[in-house]
Amino acid sequence: MYVIIGYALVLFCVFGGYIFVGGNVAILAKAAPIEMFIIFGAASGAFVVANPSKTVKATFKALPTLFKNSKYTKARYMALMALLYDILSKVRKEGMMAIEADVEDPHKSALFKKHPTVGNDHHLVEFICDYLRMMVSGNMNPLEIENLMDQEIDTHHHEAMVPALAIQNMGDGLPAFGIVAAVLGVIKTMASVGKPPSELGAMIASALVGTFLGILLAYGFVSPLAKLLEAKIDESGKELQCVKATLLASLQGYAPAVAVEFGRKVLYSTERPSFVELEKHVKQKR
Repeated sequence: MYVIIGYALVLFCVFGGYIFVGGNVAILAKAAPIEMFIIFGAASGAFVVANPSKTVKATFKALPTLFKNSKYTKARYMALMALLYDILSKVRKEGMMAIEADVEDPHKSALFKKHPTVGNDHHLVEFICDYLRMMVSGNMNPLEIENLMDQEIDTHHHEAMVPALAIQNMGDGLPAFGIVAAVLGVIKTMASVGKPPSELGAMIASALVGTFLGILLAYGFVSPLAKLLEAKIDESGKELQCVKATLLASLQGYAPAVAVEFGRKVLYSTERPSFVELEKHVKQKR
């Protein structure tokens, strides 16, 4: 929703200002379609050349998520910490081996089913279960697990950033392709030097539309999408850091209620529940 509002604001201010000062909209309307064809066509071709097929697929898969509200809300984080609390409470009462079945088949686990908001997230559940499985085996110390967690989170971040970088690179190239479109228009104009000045002026104006559109598309539309995707990727990493902090605190011997507090503290203040909110939520779920 905010992306659409932002785009509408960009268009309103740019074209509204142009019309306000008496700009000729007819020239833009006439030149824009072919200039857009040149700019976006060339940029799309360069995008395909510059990126492997998996990056292209990942980019197209990521684009629809940018037009949706973030799923990383306070309610989701509270559900995540309630799930971790339930798991760690079971471990504390019944022993580490008690969660072996839950870890091996989380889709059939009553613990994960109780929190469907996070229990249905395949990547998150896999991350949790992988490290719980290591904890069950008892063959790794907390420092080794922490180091492995850091490496996996770092890998996740770099892999998720690939589409954002691809979009950013495309945005960076749009002004140059706008110049290409403008130069083609100038070439056409120079080949028509025998025409009246009024016609030549219109042709030059049409050529400059390419430069205008290239810059507008880059900084008003494409590059902001890359920045938004980066922000969403950062949010997804914060969720994994919450799991990491909670599980490591449990490995250090802290009670479940204290361990989830470690996880709560790493969240951003805008989504972080208060201590009282989390405590009430956990008790209700129990």
